[in-house]
Amino acid sequence: MSLARRKKRKADVKQRASKPNSMYSYCRAAGCPNPARAGTSDGLGRLYCRKHHDHYQRHGSPFKPSYKASELNPFRKVALKWLEENGEDAWVRSAVAAVEQLYQSAGPHVEAFRLRGLKPRQRAQAHWARLRTAKVDPVKVVSAWLAVEMALASDAQSDWRPEYKRVQAAKVVHRMASGSHRKWTQSRLDGTGTWTQELHVYPHSRGRVLRHIGEDLEKACALLTERCLDSCLSAPPRGR
Repeated sequence: MSLARRKKRKADVKQRASKPNSMYSYCRAAGCPNPARAGTSDGLGRLYCRKHHDHYQRHGSPFKPSYKASELNPFRKVALKWLEENGEDAWVRSAVAAVEQLYQSAGPHVEAFRLRGLKPRQRAQAHWARLRTAKVDPVKVVSAWLAVEMALASDAQSDWRPEYKRVQAAKVVHRMASGSHRKWTQSRLDGTGTWTQELHVYPHSRGRVLRHIGEDLEKACALLTERCLDSCLSAPPRGR
């Protein structure tokens, strides 16, 4: 798409978003009194208000929050121990190999402060490249998916929609890559010495990039989950 067409499209979308549509005068989240974003001058979303839309972007569900670390960590420990004890299992080796393939096919490493302007799919690829650069054990990545599956199975009020599960696993894996950190020393202009400057940038954990990461991880662990999840669930999580 040419630059002129992109500018025209951006202007058209902005104009449409600024005109409230009375057809979308209520949010689809149960009990919410606010209008959907398309019913205001705040966007084109037809389902949820700004509050529930932002919640959906961050957590994969418009109403259910993400699992806390204290809720997932016991399951992660059980899953990791099970994977280590069954490392020679064909389904385990297949899942680990699939994650390693994600590492190798992710392309060059991209610093977190250079992600601006990239499409969500490209950001997801950059995430796998950061995990590869950080030498994160693929077994830990697989254990994150199993932990989310176990948490959902043990949750009396779980949200079983695929998107929620993908986002929850992606958020765990996203934290494993951390961000980009730089430190350098510069001389003072008056010649009295030097000073140290630091840069710490962390990628945002929200939006479509989490969906792409979750989809990648789901495909890598699909057969393992189908064949071995019941075996993981047979071991009760520690710390509960």
